Amino acid sequence: MLKKILSVIVPFIMSIPLYAQQDIMVSQYMFNGLLLNPAYAGSHPYVSATVLHRNQWVGLEGAPKTSIFAIDGPINNEKMGLGLIVSNDHIGITDQTDVYANYSYHLPLGEGKLAFGLKGGVSRYTYKVDELVIWDNNDQVFVGNRSTAWLPKFGTGIYYYTPKWYAGISVPSLIAHDPNNNFGNDVNNSGFVRRHYYAVSGYVFNINERFKLKPSVLLKYVKSAPLEADLNLHAMYRDQLWFGASYRTNDAVSVMIEYQTNTRFRIGYAYDFTTSKVRTYSAGTHEIMLGYDFGRDMIKVKTPRYF
Repeated sequence: MLKKILSVIVPFIMSIPLYAQQDIMVSQYMFNGLLLNPAYAGSHPYVSATVLHRNQWVGLEGAPKTSIFAIDGPINNEKMGLGLIVSNDHIGITDQTDVYANYSYHLPLGEGKLAFGLKGGVSRYTYKVDELVIWDNNDQVFVGNRSTAWLPKFGTGIYYYTPKWYAGISVPSLIAHDPNNNFGNDVNNSGFVRRHYYAVSGYVFNINERFKLKPSVLLKYVKSAPLEADLNLHAMYRDQLWFGASYRTNDAVSVMIEYQTNTRFRIGYAYDFTTSKVRTYSAGTHEIMLGYDFGRDMIKVKTPRYF
């Protein structure tokens, strides 16, 4: 059924701009801010790597499947940070593969640091026509088996962080160049990519010697789409076990858990209960994350990873 639907909407996707959410989004972004903001790179005194896989709307044919690898760490005595993100997003007959380098500069400010970040890379978009159920075989839109497009993208962000709280704003696709359009700093006129604006903040409260509580919020905005918000609440037990829940407006409720097995290795899992009409056709969303922190056991002062 989904293939038949796609056979109708693909011509429109190819001929008009897209105004919906285009950036890859996952539920466990609060455990690695690099997925949202390049200024996050190098905000810990060690190199951190994360692998994540998301299987969305299980049971629905052609539903999104997302895989991400991210790594970042400090350089130049923690004054700067470098990061790399490689991701793939598969939806129906389409694939989006992103490769981005991230750079940040960190300035001491008050009890924490203020970081400025830049990111740059390329997105590769492909779709396979032979996976469609085509009603009109003479339609020239469907000539050929595969179509590929490469789009260079550049983004920026600002991030302030202390040992107990953080706040940041970012525009991951500030500039994107579509070779089929005239280049310009206005992405609305230089391709089908739309600017996504993110604002995030969180705070860690000490409840007692064993428990800590971390509320956080993420606001997401893209032109011609409603403002979205993620409201998150997590508890931490003995600086080792995270568990909590998240509400994404007009979309889903997520429950998640993360376990710091030792000073280096982390594992996390999230399950999304879909609240939109898609819930009629799917069995929810599964997401698993693995993290590894290089050199963390060599740090003299214990620094629990709160964000």
